[in-house]
Amino acid sequence: MRVACIGIAVLDRTYFLPSLPGSPGKYIAGGYSEVGGGMAATAAVAVARLGGEAVWIGRSGDDATGATLRAGLAAHGVAHCPALVATGGATPSSAVLVDAAGERILALFPGAGQVEEPRFDLEGAAAVLADPRWVAGAEHGFALARAAGLPRVLDAESGAPAILHRLAPQADHIVFSQRGLHEFTGEADGAAGLAIAASRLSGVLAVTLGAAGSLWWRDGAAHPLPAPRVAARNTTGCGDVFHGAYTLAIAEGAAVEAAARFATAAAALKAKAGSGWDAVPDRAAVTALLARGW
Repeated sequence: MRVACIGIAVLDRTYFLPSLPGSPGKYIAGGYSEVGGGMAATAAVAVARLGGEAVWIGRSGDDATGATLRAGLAAHGVAHCPALVATGGATPSSAVLVDAAGERILALFPGAGQVEEPRFDLEGAAAVLADPRWVAGAEHGFALARAAGLPRVLDAESGAPAILHRLAPQADHIVFSQRGLHEFTGEADGAAGLAIAASRLSGVLAVTLGAAGSLWWRDGAAHPLPAPRVAARNTTGCGDVFHGAYTLAIAEGAAVEAAARFATAAAALKAKAGSGWDAVPDRAAVTALLARGW
């Protein structure tokens, strides 16, 4: 199944510390890595690693950072759209601080001089996933998907609340992060936030809660789906893997609950494996974890 993943790719420059800084100052990192990241791009890698066909539909520049990211995606079996590479553009990058428990602080440079017009189609796609980092691209992709009768999944990550309010009604599967749901509803509690979201939106609604799993709105209530216990090395990108795995499962015809469990297993294994696209699990590992249960 081909999944189109619309949104951002980022080169993550990660620094490993014993604990996250609590105040300004100079800190010595015990390790460093430079790996591909970004919501849509990481989701696309997850789709490919899990046996799907993935295309990343996102913007980058013709700089060294963009070349590194596109080469990394290609090495993981993910196609991209050459029309969205901007001459003279600056590609997104980030600085990530990760502690011994796998938690992180992330600072993102969103890029500059990028292509504005969404120059792409969805030829061959069975489902579409979009993040909120390129609004015009997400809207164009959702419109094409709606016309073709394809599932439309929104990675409702934190960002400008106005953007989430704009994009969420255009999707039929809206999976919030905890911060994204808070921004969308003003409610910090996950179950209460989903109730508010359900009063405004139709379709499948959920919120991911990290190690606590996720909540899914069904029959007028929020139903918990726990996550397996793992020794997390790095939680960066776990939500992106969740969204990619979920969208692939939906494209393959899985029911929502089965797709959610599949995505939960994939995200947990990513947290356990560490940072970067090389840490995204393959289909055999996810299948084995599902068979063991939790």
